[in-house]
Amino acid sequence: MVVMILEKVPRSLRGDLTRFLVEVDTGVFVGRISATVRELLWERAVEKAEGGRVALAYRTNNEQGFALRLHGYPDRFLRDFDGIVLVSVRNAEAVRKAEKLSRQVERYKKRLAKASEEDLENQNP
Repeated sequence: MVVMILEKVPRSLRGDLTRFLVEVDTGVFVGRISATVRELLWERAVEKAEGGRVALAYRTNNEQGFALRLHGYPDRFLRDFDGIVLVSVRNAEAVRKAEKLSRQVERYKKRLAKASEEDLENQNP
């Protein structure tokens, strides 16, 4: 059994998935397909997501009985705890702070690059 959830993706991607899976609700696809088809559909979904989000859950032979994959979720990531995979959710405020910090670092790097260029110009008249 395979469950794939799509959010904010192009309609064409949803149309592609309806060839192999049943759309039980908007963006929620369910079906029974081979591992090869599942991998190909995952690759296509990630390729065509265009900034959207894709989640995949499928049956496998492990402790939990299923596996998970996520793409396009900046606030969630999968963590493995001795064979048990859990979804870790970041605090929205922490995500905003991390994004702000990365923007500040980029600005600082640009200022450093500009300052070093000016120093080189001043040294070589």
